[in-house]
This record gives sequence, structure tokens and C-alpha cells, in this order.
Amino acid sequence: MAESKQRKSVSDHHKGDRGKAARRHDTETATSTEQTESTRRRTAAPGTAPWVVPTMVTLLLLGVVWIVVFYVAGYLIPFMAAMGNWNLAVGMGLIASSFIVATQWK
Repeated sequence: MAESKQRKSVSDHHKGDRGKAARRHDTETATSTEQTESTRRRTAAPGTAPWVVPTMVTLLLLGVVWIVVFYVAGYLIPFMAAMGNWNLAVGMGLIASSFIVATQWK
């Protein structure tokens, strides 16, 4: 098995030439600039599929709308009237589905 690298002591670290520090600073600045630019381009967290948020919001709103329509005008809509209180199960199922999809949001 390969041995791990030994850490430099503080005195060894400060003995190095000043060019290393300048190069390291330039590299860190370039890296932070790249990270800032890539952060601006992102609309969702990294690793989140683009379909997750719209699907989650759509399912949640459909569930809420289904329940509201059932309570307000369910007796006027033939298939809702035939389903009876199962409309609540449909609405709650849509809302529960949105929470399941929300677990994919990173």
C-alpha cells in the first residue's frame, strides 16, 4: 500500500518562494470566478432534473383544485357526483404524489 504524503511543517511552508503564493492566489481567484459564473447560470440545484419542480407544482395545484371544485360544484359535475367522497382521495392522492416528487428535488 502506498504511504500518504507527509505534511510540511509551518517553517517549511513559509520557506517556499513567494511565486507559489502568487500562483495559488491566481488559481483561487480564477476558480471562484468560474464558480460564480456557473452559479448564475443554474436555475435549480445541481443534480435536480428539470422536470421535478414543474411536476411537483402541477400535482400540488391539481390536487388542491380538485378538492376545491369538489366542495364548490361537485354535485353539478356528473362524474364527481358519482364518485362521492372518493374525490377527496383523488385530491389527497395528487397532493401526496407532489410530496413524493418533491423528494427528488436537490
